[in-house]
Amino acid sequence: MLFDMDGTLVDSEKLWDVALQELAREYGGELSADARRAIIGTSMAESMRMLHDDLGQPERDPAISAAWINARILELFHTGLRWRPGAFALLRAVRAAAIPTALVTSSGRALVEIALDTLGRDNFDAVVCGDEVVATKPHPEPYLTAARLLGVPIERCVAIEDSPTGVASALASGAAVLAVPAEVALPSTVGVHQLESLTGADLEFLTGLLTDRAGATG
Repeated sequence: MLFDMDGTLVDSEKLWDVALQELAREYGGELSADARRAIIGTSMAESMRMLHDDLGQPERDPAISAAWINARILELFHTGLRWRPGAFALLRAVRAAAIPTALVTSSGRALVEIALDTLGRDNFDAVVCGDEVVATKPHPEPYLTAARLLGVPIERCVAIEDSPTGVASALASGAAVLAVPAEVALPSTVGVHQLESLTGADLEFLTGLLTDRAGATG
């Protein structure tokens, strides 16, 4: 099992909203709703470039903005994270069944370490962070790396995502993909199953995704 973090397991996108809008105002502007939606699921460097372009300030250094955002989001994560509906129960069921499990996120390691206080370090056999891979989502590298670390063929993995960028990464990797939209609607995509929330997912359902995938590619 391969789980995305922000917007999939925890309702952290609202915290990112706070940090991004605060930085935009620090720069004398306001982040547009379209840009905010487009940022979801992207790497930090890409997010900062998109923010700068949206503000009409492309000359700004993405590294400086990223440092500001990282410091602020670390503060916000310390205030506590809330689980997405059904996420805790599904993760607990997966672990009770001794299924190899990885966290695959675009967030950096420092932030993930704080989130793991809520998620539980023992719930994951591997953790792949955005600052620990060469190519971030939507490239398939994060999910391929997770499968390799688990020692499981990617074709036998189910990836759960909430964003277009994450879905594209998981789909390109060859995993079976379950999409559970959080902040943005997701288009219907061949090979991607959608649920309104993880309350509708259990081990039988996840097994069915792998069976359906095997049938489609067999």
